[in-house]
Amino acid sequence: MNNEKIIPGNDPETKTEVNKTETKNQLNIGFLTFPRQDQIDFTGPFEVLSRMPDSIMHIISKSTAPFRDVKGLIITPELSIAEAPELDMLVVSGGLGQQDLMHDEEILGFIRRQFESGKFVFSICTGALLCGAAGILRGKQATTHWASWKLLEFYGAIPVKSRFVIDGNYISTAGITAGIDGALKVAAILRGVEAAKEIQLDIEYAPDPPFHSGTPDTASWKTVAAFFEQYGGNKESREKEALEFAKKFRISVAGGAETAKES
Repeated sequence: MNNEKIIPGNDPETKTEVNKTETKNQLNIGFLTFPRQDQIDFTGPFEVLSRMPDSIMHIISKSTAPFRDVKGLIITPELSIAEAPELDMLVVSGGLGQQDLMHDEEILGFIRRQFESGKFVFSICTGALLCGAAGILRGKQATTHWASWKLLEFYGAIPVKSRFVIDGNYISTAGITAGIDGALKVAAILRGVEAAKEIQLDIEYAPDPPFHSGTPDTASWKTVAAFFEQYGGNKESREKEALEFAKKFRISVAGGAETAKES
């Protein structure tokens, strides 16, 4: 898997156009949160983006009532969607709770309006599927968690195997911890490469895991089988959902249901 995929014109290290955003104007960054999400989809990017200069973080949900993430961590939003200010970037998390929101028009409309405004939408993990349900992935290069990667086609996206992908004002990352990698690139786009490097040093982000089972390509068959034994039911639900959205959006995918099941 490549570390990154950047559509020409979006790399702050090679394109001066992007660095026009390197101003000291205040940035409003919103994090869409919801019950049973993976908290690190939110807290990983938050750890990076909250360190950008002159930037305000907004924790947003359908209501301000506290809720638990998929492993029980309590998260307390500060704003409802109705109270959210105009955002320079909306960060969309994934996790098992994402599946409960695939027909929630308040959530989908929020994502759609942000995208149509021309401002950034930044999806982490299966937050990409929420963006797909919102109808913003058609023709976009994108990535997501490896177990859902092939489902991107059913939302009109062009799947790319990469830790993160930048295509215009839509940015996506692979699963969970890839959100930190993507957030560092986002920091470079919004505040410059040097600022991003300082943030990386500040959080001492230099991954050196004790095992090499972080992707199905490097994990043993036994480890991959254990993953699907635990999450197989959710996989089937996502496959069914993807097929329904492809029909709704009139998107034809070679192999249809069989392609979905291969994901």
